Amino acid sequence: MSEPIFTVKQPVSEDEFNAYHQVRFEQLRQPWKQPKGSEVDELENQSVHRMVVDQQGNVAAVGRLHKTSCFVAQIRFMAVSDKYQGRGLGRIILQALEHEAAIQGVETIELNAREVALNFYQACDYQLLSQAHTLYGEVKHFTMVKQIKRIENCSSSWLAELKEVWHNTIPMSKHMKIHPASLVDEQFTVCANREANINLHNTMFAGSIYTLATLTGWGWVHLLLKQHELAGDIVLADADIRYKHPLHGQPLAKTQQRLTSGKIDVLSKGRRARIQVQVDVYDGDKVVAIFNGKYVVLPLSKLEQSEEN
Repeated sequence: MSEPIFTVKQPVSEDEFNAYHQVRFEQLRQPWKQPKGSEVDELENQSVHRMVVDQQGNVAAVGRLHKTSCFVAQIRFMAVSDKYQGRGLGRIILQALEHEAAIQGVETIELNAREVALNFYQACDYQLLSQAHTLYGEVKHFTMVKQIKRIENCSSSWLAELKEVWHNTIPMSKHMKIHPASLVDEQFTVCANREANINLHNTMFAGSIYTLATLTGWGWVHLLLKQHELAGDIVLADADIRYKHPLHGQPLAKTQQRLTSGKIDVLSKGRRARIQVQVDVYDGDKVVAIFNGKYVVLPLSKLEQSEEN
């Protein structure tokens, strides 16, 4: 009999979240006679949720990632359903969360591990720091930490250059601590610092969301120029944004090839390029704003091209 095939996915529908939370409850709360509902907290809507499912869609393992700052995140609520234990699913869900953390520019992951899970996390390269707390008077937890490797690829130097361009020419971007986090699989991810952008409601300023989205779109066009070995002056010609929800957590913006239209190669013929870019702004897994920007790339003069080269 062949082994079942498991898949990592993000819970989206109400039924998927119910099944996801049920595994949390059965593994982390019910054995200690805690009430239903104790398996969730106030940070659910600011978090990244992942689960491992089998071929029938049954939830086998779950885990959550929550950014506590630009570069630090915490993993919580890791659990594997009883009948699926011993199949390496804990490591699969942990690696999925670590990969998402790296995409979001996280450098350090922290967690509080139960005593029975110490060997598992140490085998996954987490360092034991100290005893943290004791849950329900008997479940000892220990603080552990892991440094996440930056995603290194051919675009890494481009991202470092883009950050310098932003911070040196747009003072607001430096104040907001906006930084390009990654360029992976034709998806560009940009982060900002929450503490530098909150309003009196303890959510992110609408203007800061707009700025983050605008620079993400601008940065994406800048990277397209790099990919096509072209040069030009990028200007925002028109834009609109739809705010769907308040942003409570750490700001994150994403765009990718499928959200882009227009022909950038016309620059090589001395013509203006018009590029339409959609940027989605996230709070955890949830899209809280959708930005659409029309960027125009002006071809450089021959003198500017020679200076560029």
